[in-house]
Amino acid sequence: MTGDESGAPVPGPGGFPYSRLWEDGAGETATAPLPVPQRPPQTQSAGPPPGTRAVVPRLSAGLRLHGEYQGSGFTEPKYIARRGDGQVVQLTRLLHLTASAVDGERDVHAIARLVSAEFGREVSAENIAYLVENKLDPMGITVPEGQEDDRAGGPRSDLLLSLKGHTVLFTERRVAAISRALAWLHRPPVVVLVLLAAVAMDTWLFGFYGAMTPVLHVLDQPLLLLAVFGLIVASLVFHEFGHASACRYGGADPGCIGCGLFLIWPSMYTDVTDVYRIGRAGRIRTDLGGVYFNVVFMLGLTVLYFLTGQPFLLSAVYLGHFEVLEQLMPAVRLDGYFILGDLAGVPDLYGKIKPILLSMVPGRPVEPAVADLKRSTRVIVTAWVVTMVPLLLGDLCYALWNLPRLIDTGIRSLTQQLTGTYEAFADGQVASGLAGVLGSLMLICPLAGMTYLSVRLTGRLARNALRATAERLWLRFVLAAAVAGVATSLGFAWFSGVTPKPLPPAPPIAPILQPHVPTAPAAVGTLPSGHTPAKGHTGPGAAGGQGGTGPAVMPLPWRTPQPSNPAVVLPPPNPGTTPAPPAAKPAPTGPAPRPPVPSPAAPSKPAPAVGPSVAPSPVPHPGASASPSAGATPSPVASKPQASPPAVSPPASPKPGH
Repeated sequence: MTGDESGAPVPGPGGFPYSRLWEDGAGETATAPLPVPQRPPQTQSAGPPPGTRAVVPRLSAGLRLHGEYQGSGFTEPKYIARRGDGQVVQLTRLLHLTASAVDGERDVHAIARLVSAEFGREVSAENIAYLVENKLDPMGITVPEGQEDDRAGGPRSDLLLSLKGHTVLFTERRVAAISRALAWLHRPPVVVLVLLAAVAMDTWLFGFYGAMTPVLHVLDQPLLLLAVFGLIVASLVFHEFGHASACRYGGADPGCIGCGLFLIWPSMYTDVTDVYRIGRAGRIRTDLGGVYFNVVFMLGLTVLYFLTGQPFLLSAVYLGHFEVLEQLMPAVRLDGYFILGDLAGVPDLYGKIKPILLSMVPGRPVEPAVADLKRSTRVIVTAWVVTMVPLLLGDLCYALWNLPRLIDTGIRSLTQQLTGTYEAFADGQVASGLAGVLGSLMLICPLAGMTYLSVRLTGRLARNALRATAERLWLRFVLAAAVAGVATSLGFAWFSGVTPKPLPPAPPIAPILQPHVPTAPAAVGTLPSGHTPAKGHTGPGAAGGQGGTGPAVMPLPWRTPQPSNPAVVLPPPNPGTTPAPPAAKPAPTGPAPRPPVPSPAAPSKPAPAVGPSVAPSPVPHPGASASPSAGATPSPVASKPQASPPAVSPPASPKPGH
């Protein structure tokens, strides 16, 4: 307690002196003289009337009074209290003084005498009873009269992203140890270096490499989807330690870290309520600590990409940008809600953002709901919304521009996965089929979750738009025209081929999870006769096959020897359409003649199979020097003279299987 020159006590709960001179610019630590009650002390009620029982209020279990809200954006000081269930409640000065005087032993008359002395005006016992019964009890600050236990309910905020199955992951002791080890990342020089590196990373990723390409690669691979899912979960955990370490760096004590489940995505939370007892700078640092650690995590993934060359790491980096932008939005109670609240000095912005934005329209009067806010507070809120909404819209437009290739890749991958799983069961391969079911679930769950979340948020936006334009049909027409224009433009871009094309199918990284999916798709234009891109070489007499059955899959590209001059390796021509060379002799009726042997200067280097040396040697069967498919078809067609000698020149290296 502190006092002024007139002797009236001035409360300073939480170690912070309160101030009534916000509008005069006197600062956060200024104090103002309070009026001394003019009524003589003996006129105050000294006790309960004869024959009546005095009411003794009690505080609810776990209640903590944090004192004055430092850096307040209100014209009058506000005070903060935290209930036992973790809900933070905003109080006026009179309610805070009343709650501070409640100790479970004083009755309303003793509380009235104490509050009157601290408030500077006479407050009767009837006033205290009214405040307790009609204000503090409904808010869960005090326990209703007659209740045996100390648990008291109260209103709670209805979060958009509600969590299911709350559980504690890290206790306060573990959080304190880990946050202490990570607190050095919040030093100003380190923060500057991290932000500069983040600018360089985004310039390279979005301006040169292309952020959508790694995402398309991941959609083809169930195993990579699982890996990206794991990286996102790790980034969520690291995000929460950003809040905890910033809280520790600012001098407050972080609480536990827990999680819940929203749809299929884990959602984390950190108890940093202790920051309410430190200044505004510490609160803002704590609010920003989560997204700051997201940036640090993305930088680490980028470094790993340059070390390993794995594109799925960049896919997690791209999704991390969405996580950061979502966290910075003040529309839902995520980090952006608390960042903006501490910047503006308003601990509870719920329901105030729209009136604040409307009050900043030139010529429009200030809404009554925000009339008690400073103009600087309204400017900060407006600037934040005007900055964050275009950033989120830009990222959303980037995703919509690439939506066709995302949908095409997702449908192709899922169809291929389900078809391969069905074929595995149809062929009696139960183990492969069960592994395919697991891979299918790894594809279906993320795709279904993103679809459901998109539909839910779209429906919520549509309902809010209809509600906001219920009495203004012209505004609804303008909004509908804008949405139709955007949809028409995107549809034209999608169907006209302006948007980027999908990537070709990629071989599975874990073939066991993708049965009957080709492990090495090849280009159709370079395959010999009898090969198909999906099933490999199934022509008759394939190399290494028995009875005309070829291998189930093609060899990997880096394991297949390539000819020195692939342009001349062609399938046998059709005898009905290939003209005979002008100087060729009539085809003999005897055994098939050997193909002409090229001169020593024709090949780039001697071939071991048919060496064009000076000493003549027997020329192998045409099947050894023809195309791979001709090696197993020694028909008269394959032995006819070709249109030009280079067409049957032997390759520089033996074919697979020879």
